[in-house]
Amino acid sequence: MTETHIRLIAPSGYPYDSVAMTRGVVRLREAGCVVDGLEVLQRTAQRFAGTDAERAADINALATMETLPDIALVTRGGYGASRLLPHLHYGALRERLADASTLLVGHSDFTALQLALYAKSGLCTFSGPLLADLGAESCGELTWRHFWSTLTSPASTAAWPGTGSTGIDVQGPLWGGNLAVLCSLLGTPYFPQIDGGILFVEDVGEPPFRIERWLYQLHLSGVLGRQRALVLGDFSHCQPGARDNGYDLDAAFAQIRAVAGIPVVAGMPHGHGMDQLTLPFGAPARLRVADGLARLDFVGYPHLDRPAPAGAAENP
Repeated sequence: MTETHIRLIAPSGYPYDSVAMTRGVVRLREAGCVVDGLEVLQRTAQRFAGTDAERAADINALATMETLPDIALVTRGGYGASRLLPHLHYGALRERLADASTLLVGHSDFTALQLALYAKSGLCTFSGPLLADLGAESCGELTWRHFWSTLTSPASTAAWPGTGSTGIDVQGPLWGGNLAVLCSLLGTPYFPQIDGGILFVEDVGEPPFRIERWLYQLHLSGVLGRQRALVLGDFSHCQPGARDNGYDLDAAFAQIRAVAGIPVVAGMPHGHGMDQLTLPFGAPARLRVADGLARLDFVGYPHLDRPAPAGAAENP
């Protein structure tokens, strides 16, 4: 059986948790993968995993490498991807990767690259676990299992107890990511114009008023109104402040439901928590919510034309 080749890319923060990074590499190798690009784990420039030129080169190299990896896996999030957007070779990346089976996977700050690559190159990437997540001491079974099942199948599904709107059955391109990063690119050439989509968002460590403010930005700019549905993922550690006087995350989401004019579904296990789905950005999707259960099906995305590595079936 051909080994799965994973190359590490580091477009954002430096890998401050070397133990988690090492554990992630070991787990992937134990699952039967070849992992290279390890030099990015040694790079540091202030808070970044190397200079802007070095980090942009991680992405641009995918357009010129003689042998492409099966998976280009982001090491961690943080901040820094937005600085790379003017320096990417979008035409070359589109020409090389549009028909290739190299799958780019990450989330958090990687959202900036996902938006830009879709807007400029039409490339479908994956919002999924980082190397840091796969190397976490408590890497969830759902994270590991959904990562491999999605990347090695032409279709995949996610289901969870859905709260919010009910009686939903909508279809459209699946897209989204980290809410703060997504809103930071509104009005730029790197924000894709997607109508009739299923938009998912998540965030971490932000107070509820900022979450509501960003969602209002999507609402007032007309982005929300052009979607079929809004899906809320994990909003980890998003606690109200001392002066919020009873206003919390539930209140913020209730306000958005009241003004958005589209179905809003909460509870998707995706974000900065232990459970992390792997979601193809731009793939055709169908969202159904009935009897308290939400189901998201997606098809037609690039995937590995081979079964998952033999060791991938084992719990991390």
